Amino acid sequence: MKKRDILTPIGITLGIVMISFGIISNTGVDGFVAFVQVSSVVIVLGGLTAALLINFNVDQVKSMGSVVKESFNKNEHDLEDLISLFERLSERARREGLLALENELEEVEDPFIKKGVLLAIDGIEPEVIQDIMSAEITAMEDRHTRGRMIIEKAGEFAPSWGMIGTLIGLILMLNDLNDPATLGPQMAVALLTTFYGSVMANLVFLPMSGKLETKTDEEVFMKQIVIEGVIGVQSGQNPRILKEKLSAFLSDDMRKRRSEDSDEVEEGVADEAS
Repeated sequence: MKKRDILTPIGITLGIVMISFGIISNTGVDGFVAFVQVSSVVIVLGGLTAALLINFNVDQVKSMGSVVKESFNKNEHDLEDLISLFERLSERARREGLLALENELEEVEDPFIKKGVLLAIDGIEPEVIQDIMSAEITAMEDRHTRGRMIIEKAGEFAPSWGMIGTLIGLILMLNDLNDPATLGPQMAVALLTTFYGSVMANLVFLPMSGKLETKTDEEVFMKQIVIEGVIGVQSGQNPRILKEKLSAFLSDDMRKRRSEDSDEVEEGVADEAS
C-alpha cells in the first residue's frame, strides 16, 4: 500500500480555512451564506466537465480520478535504502556471482529494479541495459505527462468558466436596471462564479499538477540511480566504490547524516571489540 502524502490535504484544507477566515472576519458567519450560490457552482463545474469531455478521450477522462489520487500519495523509494540495496547486491555478486542475485530479488518489490538486475544476470551489455531502462523512463515520463495534462487543463478551464458565469450574471443584471436596489446583490452573485473558478484552479488543479510534476521528476531521478547501480553491480565494482559513486546523488545533509551513522556503527564495533 502506498504511503499518503499529508501535505496535499493539509494544503487544500489550509487554503479553505484561510478563505473562510477572510470572509467571516469581514462579514461574520451570516455573511458566509452570501458566498454560497448553487447556480454558480453548476455553471463552473458543468462547463468545466463539458470542456474536459470535448478536449480528452474517454480513457483519459476515466483516468482523472486515479491521477488526482496519485497527488495524495508519496513516492515509495528512499534514496539511502536504495544505495544500501545496491551495496548489498554488489557484495553478493562479487562473492557468489551474478546468478546468486536471483534470491535477493525475492525481497525487492520495485519492478524497475528487478528488471535491471535480471538484465544484468542475463549478461546483457551495459550499454544495452542503459538503453532499455532509459527507454522505460522516457515512456513513464510520457505516461505521467499525458495523465497530468487533464489536471492542467482543468486548471486552465476553471477560471474561464468562472468568467463565463460572471458574464451571464452581468447580462441578466443589465436586463433589470429598472430596480437599482437589486444591482448590488446581482453583481455579487455574478462575481461568485469567477471566485469559484479561481479557487478551483489555484487551490486544487494547478497545485496538484505541480505536485505530480515534482513526483515524476523524483521518480526519474531515482530510476537513474537504479541504472547506475545495476551497471555497477554487473561490472563487478567494489561495493565501497559503488556506494561512494551512488552517494554522489545524496544531498549534503543526507551525506552528513549517513557519515554520522557510519561513525556510530564503527564506534560500537570498537567498543565491543575492546
